[in-house]
Amino acid sequence: MEDVNHNGPAKDIATLLTQKGYRITPQRTMILEAIQSSDQHISAEEIHAQVVAKYPNVNISTVYRTLELLKKLGLVTETDLGGGRFRYHPAEKGHHHHLVCQECGNTIDLDNSELYPLKEVLLKKHKFIADLQHLAIMGRCVNCKK
Repeated sequence: MEDVNHNGPAKDIATLLTQKGYRITPQRTMILEAIQSSDQHISAEEIHAQVVAKYPNVNISTVYRTLELLKKLGLVTETDLGGGRFRYHPAEKGHHHHLVCQECGNTIDLDNSELYPLKEVLLKKHKFIADLQHLAIMGRCVNCKK
């Protein structure tokens, strides 16, 4: 993503939204700040909890609508970590993947480069160009392996 100003990533996204004709409401600003300030992937419910702490009248549907807009514009990624647990991450923080233990719920991050061999196999063997941007692989960690 191009750097459109020097006031931080949430301001950059807000500027891009404005340039694309979207209004920057206080609710959207707080949602953007919650996403940007999270060190990990964050759920819509966690975003909502942060926003209502400051702005009690914000409905969870506002969070979902904003997340849908940000996804549509390619500004956040959505990852299904299993069990209906959707998490969000700023697209500008890069693509990475997750190994998710179905037993204990532990999540291990994988660098994008670790899936390059899979992408090559899919292309050579199946003539399929995989779009491996942000995904979760389910299984069991060594601590839960039976």
